[in-house]
Amino acid sequence: MDDKMRRTLYNIYMGLFLVYLLVPLGLMGGAAFNDSRLPSVYPWKGLTDRWFIELWNDSTMWTSFANTILVALAVVALAVPIGTASAILVNSISGRVRSVLYGIMVAPVLAPGAVIGISTILFWNKLSVPTGLHLSVLGQVSYIAAFVMLMVLARLQSFDQNLEEAALDLGASHGQVMRRILLPHLYPAIGAGAAISFFQSIENFNVTLFTRGTSQTLTVYVFSKVRSGVTPSINALALLLIIATLSAALLYEVRRRRLAAVEAAREAEARRAEEAGVL
Repeated sequence: MDDKMRRTLYNIYMGLFLVYLLVPLGLMGGAAFNDSRLPSVYPWKGLTDRWFIELWNDSTMWTSFANTILVALAVVALAVPIGTASAILVNSISGRVRSVLYGIMVAPVLAPGAVIGISTILFWNKLSVPTGLHLSVLGQVSYIAAFVMLMVLARLQSFDQNLEEAALDLGASHGQVMRRILLPHLYPAIGAGAAISFFQSIENFNVTLFTRGTSQTLTVYVFSKVRSGVTPSINALALLLIIATLSAALLYEVRRRRLAAVEAAREAEARRAEEAGVL
C-alpha cells in the first residue's frame, strides 16, 4: 500500500470518527432549540428559546448544579494530594511491597460504582456519620485518587533521580528538593490529574446516589427527571456545558501556544547571543 492510499484511508477513518463523535452532540444541541416537549430534532416544530428560559427558571437544577461543582472541587482538593503522595510512595519502594501497595491503590478503579457507594455508606454509618454530600466526596475520592496516582506515577518514570541526590549533596533539605525539583517536574501530571478528578466527579452517579442523603446533584436530578419526563431543558444545559468546556480548551490552547512562542523566541535569542559571543 503506497503512501497516498494510506493517507486517504487515514483521512476517511478520521472523518468517520469525528462524525461518530460530533453528530450526537449536534443532535443534542439542536434539540435545545426545537419547539417540542420531546428532546429530539425530529419532527422539527420551530425555533425557540423556551428551553433556555425554563432552564434559567429551574432553581432545583441550579442548586443541583452548584452542589455538583462544590463536590467536584472538594474531590480535587483531596484526590490530588492523596494520589500524588501515593505515586511518590509507590515509586520510592520496590519488591513485593510495591506490588501489594500498587494493587491496593488501583483496586477501587476496578470496583463497580454501586459497590463503592454501598461500602462507603456502610463504613461511615458504623462511625455514626450521616449521609450527605460529604460522604459523596469521600466515596468518590476513594477511587478517583487512583487516577491521579497513575498519571503522576507515569510522569515519575521520566524523572532523573540523580537530580535529587545532587541537590541533597549541595545542602538542600528534603523539603526544598520536593518544592523546587520534584513538584515542578510533576506539575503537568498533577494538573491533568486535577482535570480528570473534576470531570470524573461531575459525571459520577452510582457513588453519589447512595451517599448523597437528601441533597441533589446534577446527575441524580437528571435521573429523577427521567421518570417524570425529560424536557429539552436538559439539552440546553448540556449545550451550555459543552460550550463552556470548548471555550476553556480553546483559551488553554491559545495560552499554551503563546508561551511556546515566547519560549522559542528566548531560545532563538540565546542561540544568537551564543553565536555572537563565539564569533
